[in-house]
Amino acid sequence: MKKLLNTLYVATEGASLRKDGENVVVEVEGVERGRVPLHMLGGIVTFGPLFVSPPLIGACAARGLTLTLLDRSGRFEARIEGPVAGNVLLRRAQYRVAEAPVEIVKSIVLGKLGNQRAVLMRALRDHAETMPNAAAAALSTAADRIARIMRRVEFATLELEVLRGAEGEAAQLYFAVFDHLIRVPEPEMRFRGRSRRPPLDAVNALLSFVYTLLTHDCRSALESVGLDPAVGFLHRDRPGRPSLALDLMEELRPVFADRLALSLINRRQLGPSDFEARDGGAVWLSDAGRKIVLTAWQERKKDERRHDFVGEAAPLGLVPFLQAQLLSRHLRGDLDGYPPWFWK
Repeated sequence: MKKLLNTLYVATEGASLRKDGENVVVEVEGVERGRVPLHMLGGIVTFGPLFVSPPLIGACAARGLTLTLLDRSGRFEARIEGPVAGNVLLRRAQYRVAEAPVEIVKSIVLGKLGNQRAVLMRALRDHAETMPNAAAAALSTAADRIARIMRRVEFATLELEVLRGAEGEAAQLYFAVFDHLIRVPEPEMRFRGRSRRPPLDAVNALLSFVYTLLTHDCRSALESVGLDPAVGFLHRDRPGRPSLALDLMEELRPVFADRLALSLINRRQLGPSDFEARDGGAVWLSDAGRKIVLTAWQERKKDERRHDFVGEAAPLGLVPFLQAQLLSRHLRGDLDGYPPWFWK
């Protein structure tokens, strides 16, 4: 089993990162605030303006560690990495399959829909007695309709656009009832529908931030097995977009991202004071809020779940790597199909 390495997140503006021997040192205003051995890291992610020394950049490139630069709100700015790894034959197979990817897309969509339904059913199981009857009925109806879409996808011979339409239909059902999963009374923490660029409320700001973290991990997992993260199957190719990383993220984000966001809100680890309103109606996580999310994200990745296809328990942080590995095995012809990951 691959070792679960840490990702170093640096969210303090004005911080400096430098190399000292075989360590990454983080300093703020000339005072050392952290020191991490390079061999324990899988990557470094920074937020906002800060300094990274050239020797550290070179050391990361030499060791295959990616350095990802995000702005203070979590939007992607740049990525620094060393030589591209991977088997050219595997990437050729990926490009060929991308011309007719229906079977892989079907698996991705089934995984996403199954995990969306599992999130709704878990909420009903755990909290139906304390939620209003109308909310419980809405969640149950959405779960049933998503199950019908899954059956339609699984047993029908479908075209790619039909599969994309089924994924979009299920997403509308899921997010239409997402507010019922929030159990705090503050009006500032209500969900009023998905908004992205920019997020227009606190819940969307939190979801967008956690999706960024998951996309980074999925991209790193794909690159670690030699796949091209830019050439996807469900998501159309677009310059600058890691389409395959977004594909891999789809089946994982109901459990990895959505449930984490709900836990942080419902356990009151995040509240209205952890968000900032900007010009034009945009809402972003504050510096303190980002640090809370990053800590919870790292802890979440340590939780173990049984991976049914692999047949053993694995930390959630390794699931993107395992799925990337299974996808590469399918593309090489070692597996008849791509097995999605289902949360149980």
